[in-house]
Amino acid sequence: MKFLRNLMDMPRPLFEKGGKLEIFYPLYEAIDTFNFTPGKVTAGAPHVRDALDLKRLMMTVVIALFPAILAGLWNVGYQVNAALAAGATPEGWRAAIISAVGLGFNPGNPLACFAHGALYFLPIFIVTFAVGGGIEVLFAMINKHEVNEGFFVTGFLIPLILPPTIPLWQVALATAFGVIIGKEAFGGTGMNIFNPALVARAFLYFAYPAQNSGEDVWVPVAAEKAVDGFSGATLLARVAEIDPGASDKAYQAAVTAMEINGRAATWLDAFLGSIPGSIGETSTLACLLGAALLIFTGVASWRIMAAMFGGGLVMTLLLNLAGSQTNEMMNLPFHWHFVIGGFAFGMVFMATEPVTAAYTQLGKYVYGAGIGVMAILVRVVNPAFPEGIMLAILFMNLMAPLIDHVIVTKHISRRVARSAV
Repeated sequence: MKFLRNLMDMPRPLFEKGGKLEIFYPLYEAIDTFNFTPGKVTAGAPHVRDALDLKRLMMTVVIALFPAILAGLWNVGYQVNAALAAGATPEGWRAAIISAVGLGFNPGNPLACFAHGALYFLPIFIVTFAVGGGIEVLFAMINKHEVNEGFFVTGFLIPLILPPTIPLWQVALATAFGVIIGKEAFGGTGMNIFNPALVARAFLYFAYPAQNSGEDVWVPVAAEKAVDGFSGATLLARVAEIDPGASDKAYQAAVTAMEINGRAATWLDAFLGSIPGSIGETSTLACLLGAALLIFTGVASWRIMAAMFGGGLVMTLLLNLAGSQTNEMMNLPFHWHFVIGGFAFGMVFMATEPVTAAYTQLGKYVYGAGIGVMAILVRVVNPAFPEGIMLAILFMNLMAPLIDHVIVTKHISRRVARSAV
């Protein structure tokens, strides 16, 4: 460590004020503080001692994301290998690498699934950080301030909410849009009113819907070469195939027998994450493991998670009670809503982002409940958009300041009345 510290200190004069490379100081400082704790301390009072700074907060979220990352790597590889086992012809450089190292395409081999999934995830991950990190450094150099760690978590979130077949140029374009329009346009880290990762996802969905929605984008091999008896449709898409005129019993039977990859998909499949979907959103169990760490460390608000869960549950029960013979989504029970699509991932990692969420305690309940209610409503009443989490969170991001304003104003009014001023 001493050698590395000396290695970083040697070129420091070149990057400090007056040095030949002064303009690149934000880049140097970012590398330095990535490896070491900043050496600067406050010179005068007051002093606030807290073990949780921005860097540690971001790292905690990344650690909480690891179960979803690992589950996503395995599931992408599993879906691809299952398609190959069903009769698809191995194609492309990924298949060539898997064949070269001798792992094969057996969906029952976890190592083969992880390796094949990583070959889809890592290019998206690298492009996201290269583009997003480059933009962060560029804005820091232009504005002459330090590189913030705000993009660190966003760089992990963006690949996890995308389909594995997404073209890399679209990843670059969406990342740039999310960082510039979703964050830097508002003043940078801590100033954005929308979640940058969701801004990037929304941009892709509306700008390039063919590559980001539909049946073929979730399982790469199925998209490259059709396989009899194999489909990449998500379970949300499967719901749309159920006969709207079916009786309640027939409907429930259809829901519990939705087919994925040529076999009946169970609720446990959706909970564990062996279904097609965005890379990091398919495993509800992985999301809940991340939620446990975030709640334990106090990084994420359990109030928002609980309120979102409750709001979604109440809205689903009301829709189930009303029922419908023409809209199959109105009859879908909540325990299925919770494990399909991005509900769990959005509840744990997106809705709880502290910058864009409500700050007041009561406001967090209102904010979370609003997301849960709206997410289910969008899923149910909008046949063109079977997923509702992204739009619900973005809308409530916009409403969060108003929610806090109303609650704080009410608190002030009550205190003024109580003090008889």
